[in-house]
Amino acid sequence: MSIGVVMLVHNAFDRAEEVIRFWVAGGCPVVVHVDAPVSARLYDNFRNALSDLPDVRFSPRFRCEWGTWGIVAATQAAAEQLLAEFPEVRHVYLMSGSCLPLRPVAELAAYLDARPDTDFIESATTADVPWTVGGLSDERFTLRVPFSWKKRRRLFDGYVRLQRRLRFRRRIPAGIRPHMGSQWWCLTRRTLSAILGDPRRAEYDRYFSRVWIPDESYFQTLARLWSPRIESRSLTLSKFDFQGKPHIFYDDHLQLLRRSDCFVARKIWPRARLLYRVFLDPGAASPPQAEPNPGKIDRIFAKAVERRTRGRPGLFMQSRFPHEGWENGVTSSPYSVFEGFAELFVDFEPWLARATGARVHGHLFAPARVEFEGRQGCFAGALPDIAATRDYAPEMFLRNLIWNTRGERQCLQFGPADNQAVSWPVAKDPNAHVCVISGAWAIPLFQSNRNFADLRAEAARLQKIETDHLGALRSQWAKARLRVWSLADFIENPMENLQTVLDEITNRGQRRLTEAPRMADLAGFGQFLQNLKNQGMHPHLMGDFPSGTGPATKAPPRRKPYLVK
Repeated sequence: MSIGVVMLVHNAFDRAEEVIRFWVAGGCPVVVHVDAPVSARLYDNFRNALSDLPDVRFSPRFRCEWGTWGIVAATQAAAEQLLAEFPEVRHVYLMSGSCLPLRPVAELAAYLDARPDTDFIESATTADVPWTVGGLSDERFTLRVPFSWKKRRRLFDGYVRLQRRLRFRRRIPAGIRPHMGSQWWCLTRRTLSAILGDPRRAEYDRYFSRVWIPDESYFQTLARLWSPRIESRSLTLSKFDFQGKPHIFYDDHLQLLRRSDCFVARKIWPRARLLYRVFLDPGAASPPQAEPNPGKIDRIFAKAVERRTRGRPGLFMQSRFPHEGWENGVTSSPYSVFEGFAELFVDFEPWLARATGARVHGHLFAPARVEFEGRQGCFAGALPDIAATRDYAPEMFLRNLIWNTRGERQCLQFGPADNQAVSWPVAKDPNAHVCVISGAWAIPLFQSNRNFADLRAEAARLQKIETDHLGALRSQWAKARLRVWSLADFIENPMENLQTVLDEITNRGQRRLTEAPRMADLAGFGQFLQNLKNQGMHPHLMGDFPSGTGPATKAPPRRKPYLVK
């Protein structure tokens, strides 16, 4: 035999037993360490279950709490026992009870026999590793860490802050440079014996016993002293998410694990029956021998991490609701917001739908109800037309509307009388195409038969709201595509302006417009604005309307289209 296995087990003993029998059947002795907190009954049952295997040993037990020295001490004791009792072992493979062999033992033995002097251990300095997530980086080697990070977090953090305040720094033992890497290694007998029999081992053990997560630095550092040849990689496939937690492999990862060509994988879900049945089957056909290459599946893991951390553009779920500014796009696809058009033109919505083929809604954020296209009571994704439901989370209402109608252009009307909670989200959304006829909100007031004192107060309120809204659209944080006309400027050349608007929605190069929607009758609108001025309210958003008359361009006849030849 050329391979010996050290296995650290703390749960899922039935699966650990299957894996141990697989290694022993392949001719590999196994020394098992069982975590000290495991009850005596479970430990005895586990030992009895393996008592028929003469090449299985159990090492002295240590408490193996995450990030503490106990894991290293357990590994040292098991490795010393393996080297002492099985002198024919040439490589020692360290694994956990949740690891699963992916290839026959004979292939691993042949691979290591071809590299008899090579140590496979991930070993890099802190300056060279990109995987340190949170916690301590260089400081793990210069501060004292006597407390458990998981069980005594407040004491851990407080002690670290105290040492930083006192500028305390530990002395790193002379002659070594700390390295880090995966704790799952495969070392030659020569290197492992040299590490365990080092004359300065007591000094190194004292130092690393107060290092944070020493199982990722002890052997990785000392191997640099004794190994004639290091392959700085692990033969065990292990993937970690953006928080530094290991990915767990399930039954539906079968083909993914096969594609990696790795010898061992962790971490396997204990109830992944298919994985254990397939990979531990001694009669399973083996694919052609290949170099372990976990990089072949890195793209899939990178995509999974991106999906988890960023999500899909414009999709927000209960399970992934990010903080403001962390979202991956405000909405999922382009949409258009028209402000003032429905007030200036009669039946603007059906005309725009005919001209563009888009889904055209009314004022989705009107105070009374949600004005879906055709005034439907319920729209895509079971969105109701109930204003109170929409106003519970207006921004999410808009996002859901755009997500539920992906692939179809949505157009909606908006104005200062609507719920302004979406003003800034629209302004910051690169998918928003906003076209504004400023001051057009005054047309419904002009056409109403209300008391003029009330009209003046309402006009002042709406003008202030639209001024703030335009400020958001024009701010340095705005990303929406914006076109703004004053009311007076727009009606000077409505056909050209409408053509510009439609070109934003449809493909450029289409034939020119030959029909425009009927414009509202603005006769006397200038005098209305002058009356507002006379009452002390200055309507500045509408542009320059001559007092006492309507605009210079008269509205076309009621039943005839506006033609351009």
